[in-house]
Amino acid sequence: MAKASQESIDLLHIGAKEAIQLLGSSLEAGLTHAEVEARLKQYGYNEVPEKKANSLVRFAKKFWGLSAWMLELIIILSWILHKYSDLYIVTALLVVNAILSFAQEQRASGALESLRSRLHVTSRVLRDGVWGLLPARELVPGDIVRLRSGDFVPADVKIVSGEVSVDQSTLTGESMEVEKGPDDVLYSGSIVRRGEGTVIVLLTGARTYYGRTIELVQLARPKLHIEEVISKIVRWLFVVVGVLLAITLVASLLRGIPLLEILPLMLVLLLGAVPVALPVMFTFSLALGSMQLAKKGVLVTRLSALDDAASMDVLCVDKTGTITMNRLALAGVIPLNGFSEQEVILYGAMASQEANQDPIDMAFIAAARQRGLMDRFVQKSFHPFNPNTRRTEAHVEMDGRDLVAMKGAVNIVAQACSLESGMIRNVERRTDSLAQKGYRALAVAVAEGQSQPKLVGLVTLSDVLRPDSAKLIRELKQLGVSVKMLTGDALSIAREIAGAVGLGQNISRAADLAKLASLDAAKAAEIAEHSDGFAEIYPEDKYTVVKVLQAKGHLVGMTGDGVNDAPALRQAEVGIAVSNATDVAKGAASVVLTDDSLASIVDLVKNGRIIYQRIATWIINKISRTILKSAFVVFSFLITGKIIVSAFVMMLMMFLTDFVKISLSTDNARASQEPATWNVIALVKVAAMLGLFMVVEAFGLLYVGFRYFGLAANDQALYTFAFETLFYFAMFSIFVVRERGHFWNSMPSKTLLAAIGLDTMLGTALATIGIPGLHPLPPRITLTVFIYTMVSSLLVNDFIKYLAIRKADIRW
Repeated sequence: MAKASQESIDLLHIGAKEAIQLLGSSLEAGLTHAEVEARLKQYGYNEVPEKKANSLVRFAKKFWGLSAWMLELIIILSWILHKYSDLYIVTALLVVNAILSFAQEQRASGALESLRSRLHVTSRVLRDGVWGLLPARELVPGDIVRLRSGDFVPADVKIVSGEVSVDQSTLTGESMEVEKGPDDVLYSGSIVRRGEGTVIVLLTGARTYYGRTIELVQLARPKLHIEEVISKIVRWLFVVVGVLLAITLVASLLRGIPLLEILPLMLVLLLGAVPVALPVMFTFSLALGSMQLAKKGVLVTRLSALDDAASMDVLCVDKTGTITMNRLALAGVIPLNGFSEQEVILYGAMASQEANQDPIDMAFIAAARQRGLMDRFVQKSFHPFNPNTRRTEAHVEMDGRDLVAMKGAVNIVAQACSLESGMIRNVERRTDSLAQKGYRALAVAVAEGQSQPKLVGLVTLSDVLRPDSAKLIRELKQLGVSVKMLTGDALSIAREIAGAVGLGQNISRAADLAKLASLDAAKAAEIAEHSDGFAEIYPEDKYTVVKVLQAKGHLVGMTGDGVNDAPALRQAEVGIAVSNATDVAKGAASVVLTDDSLASIVDLVKNGRIIYQRIATWIINKISRTILKSAFVVFSFLITGKIIVSAFVMMLMMFLTDFVKISLSTDNARASQEPATWNVIALVKVAAMLGLFMVVEAFGLLYVGFRYFGLAANDQALYTFAFETLFYFAMFSIFVVRERGHFWNSMPSKTLLAAIGLDTMLGTALATIGIPGLHPLPPRITLTVFIYTMVSSLLVNDFIKYLAIRKADIRW
């Protein structure tokens, strides 16, 4: 068959005989070897080609970007100025940062591998009139395949003959098996639980339902907000240095100073501004947070997901596995013909067997055991469900009586009971009514000895609600996170479940959203934003919902457990695979829950917001200190004509202060009650206010040094005095910016206090004893600088910060 003709016909919606004819196949002989070869060339193998990025290219990209450019410019300037020690140190920092960033991205994509491995199975195929076992990878459209109980469906196929019961839970997430017969379609990824049949292959590889899921996982790429935040911070640091350097260049030209004499100043400014500890600070904070979460049953597989969890304002929860337990239970019992509700459950349990672990059987047994009914009878024989009889049947003994109990499809059991036509119509009406609400109904009957079976009643089945799902939704709402339920259930049953767990009743059909998204994206986004959930959903729809919400500016989380959830889990900023999720879902997710408790999702959000507070503290501190160092160096140069901070001293400052602030990742911080938004402009405003006040205070201290300590005539002492000024401001400013209120409102962590204490003692010792490049100062001068910076920081600057934060739009 020509490719154009196959694509022009929807093979999934035509009869099996017509599909055989259109695909040029035969039930007697299958395809010939020549036809298979031609179709392999036309359609390719039954697999999805993997898209792999070149590792060397990815690593090389780590040396491209604002942070890397700053370090590379420092390396060039150090080489020009023959400062080789600076060159070696900064080169090492550049390489280490690149390696750390690259290693963080090296987590293997288990989602794609798990999906492909499901296609690496063998199939019974008819070719050239002979049945044989072949790798499923070699299947082509038109192949005749035999499926039996336990087989994995290797492609999208249509049943030609036979009846089967299939498990589609890895695709749809729904726990109930589905019965399929002639002309029905079986999707790749399903598992045959009962029965057998002959099928014709319709679609293979990327064209199958399973293949489209693989492609969606490949295409899904969440926006990495943390990278955007880092870029914004580095740009602002560039702006600070660029403005001050421009001022210096203009002033130098007016004074006739050669440009080559400005190069050392440029090197000092860049060394003071480059955020060498920024990647380490982010990575260490997130890694520490992930270790803390691991103790609570939360495995973070992509570190940036922790930062995104802080800003997450929408969580899409897959009903199965998150709101419900993916375990069937009796939803309702309708006794008939004078029988009681307890008798319906009892006789249904009689017609069940625990050893089979059938979901429906287990639902009846659990209900009977809960009521203490399982000890009332002895099962002598059991006939399991099969697609031909469409019922289970058991011979049992109870109270000395021999009984035959059965349960199964309503029409089949009704016929076995030889009901009158009026009674059958009444039962069918009830069944239709339940079906419209999304429930599946089964009938239960019993007979004594060889007598006619009597219809005992009807039973409806549904997935069991998780006991903690309502609490989870309530707590997330209190944290400002909107929760939306995604389910493949009918609209009516979806609304009923949403009401039971405290979600609103505004549930929409996923198909309506998908249709609207193609016509009016803005309107679709508005509907998605205000809906409490979506019913009758397919994998592509879950992916669409996440994309639509992201387009509206939301940071989206997604929980799931099945293959059908994988694309949405990968696309969401925070993809959460629950504990019983498939390997595919876990591989696609950025967070995996390792126990059954959903409370860990709340822990994830709170932990992320605490980390946000710590990183925000680092940002404010870094920008304010960059303003202080750069302005202090530039304006002192313009006033005195001297570069009072050497490149060596600036690098020493960088190691003493920037890296010690990594201990901020252990600080005591409080989680906000609202999603944390990275408002970098607001953080810069607060930092700028603090930085400008510190600049004024630093020049006040420099005046004291010139006036009372004779620094104007002693350049070596001036260098050390400038080092102490910048160093102590750096230490005390940590206490100021770590607390959004006043600095005394909370205690720093013991680790942070120890790090600051040790660093302060080391810096004081270096300035007092002296090292090459740092002249020793008398203790009285060091004590003066210490007290001055402490009072300025803890009294004046703390009050300024308190006011600035309240005027800025910062959530804390």
